[in-house]
Amino acid sequence: MAKPYSQDLRDRVIDAVQRGELSRRAAARRYEISESIAIKWLERVERDGSREPVGHGGHRPSKLMPHREFLEAARAETPDITLQALCERLLSERGVKADTSMMCRFFRRIGVTFKNVWPAPSASEFLGAP
Repeated sequence: MAKPYSQDLRDRVIDAVQRGELSRRAAARRYEISESIAIKWLERVERDGSREPVGHGGHRPSKLMPHREFLEAARAETPDITLQALCERLLSERGVKADTSMMCRFFRRIGVTFKNVWPAPSASEFLGAP
């Protein structure tokens, strides 16, 4: 990921435009930044009065965490329930849309793993050995 621009550079670009010395595009060329970022910086100053960078990245909490008890109860009720079935049940009963990968990450985060257990034939049965 690219590094953010320094606050000093932001201030110089914004000040040059606000003093009327340069247009937004001219300031971008002078300070060797993209025109779009100079325009966005000035729009943000006009809209919010803030010269600070907008935060990005970071951790977003799972939207399934508030439904943890519901999901654990559904799993306890039907231990062999599929992730898809849990997603459908969550949508129908709680109105929360989730997909199987989101559900898998949620359960992994709380320490629950799913084993692929199904009635598979043993090796001897598969090979036809007595």
